[in-house]
Amino acid sequence: MRLFYTDVFVLPLPAGHRFPMEKYSRLREALLASGEFGPADFHLPHAASDEELARAHDLGYIHAVSHGQLEKTAEKQIGFPWSEGMVERSRRSAGATICACRAALEDGVAANLAGGTHHAFRDHGEGFCVFNDAAVAARAMQAEGRVDRVLIVDCDVHQGNGTASILRGDDSIFTFSIHGARNFPFDKEQSDLDIELPDGCTDDAYVLQLEHGLDIAFDLARPDLVIYLAGADPFHDDRLGRLGLSFDGLARRDRMVFEKSRREKASVAIAMAGGYARKIDDTVSIHRQTILLAKKLLSP
Repeated sequence: MRLFYTDVFVLPLPAGHRFPMEKYSRLREALLASGEFGPADFHLPHAASDEELARAHDLGYIHAVSHGQLEKTAEKQIGFPWSEGMVERSRRSAGATICACRAALEDGVAANLAGGTHHAFRDHGEGFCVFNDAAVAARAMQAEGRVDRVLIVDCDVHQGNGTASILRGDDSIFTFSIHGARNFPFDKEQSDLDIELPDGCTDDAYVLQLEHGLDIAFDLARPDLVIYLAGADPFHDDRLGRLGLSFDGLARRDRMVFEKSRREKASVAIAMAGGYARKIDDTVSIHRQTILLAKKLLSP
């Protein structure tokens, strides 16, 4: 199973910034320490090109990001100050999901150890998201003639509003988001399928809703490829989550997505998406659990 990482591309943040960047390097370290992966399983991705990004984003927005010409209000909406490091990291993160999709189509499963930047719209970013890696990668696989149909399964606790907006009206890419009803973004977009959950939703209720949603999504999407946003933020002790899932509930979630994909003969590319647990070790453990389950269930 090939894993693509971007933690070596530094995103400079102001002192006291709340985004937990260190989770990415700690996840890679945890996977190496697991004994299930060796150094040869980890790969640096290419930086997504303007051509690749432009399949999901306006050229004017790509140019403004790349050349430091974003308005201050646009920077504030993203949540990161502009820097050359921000541009490089954002392009590499999109490139990592492209690489993971290519590898998944060859091997059955692969992962971007970052990504899941689903709040990025065609012409702007928000919520710590600059470029929408899932939309960019799905369109790249189609443009390269590797797939016809893609299903994006978004299990981050926040709705994938940017993904829904970019891909609205595209019948070849199905968007399914299961998320907290009362959480960010407060003005939701319309995915092909949205399941909204109440605050405090726990394991059994979540898994029941997810199973129902996956049945509908796979039936309508008929995908060659699944891009799975495996957010750690439905966890009960996540600072931004508001749901009530346990470690076991999140493992049941992952297993359900992987086993459904296997039955439907769809390859799976994973992106980590959100995770803001009060203890960063919990976030790392949840992401680690996802990758180890994927290897166990989907690797040849």
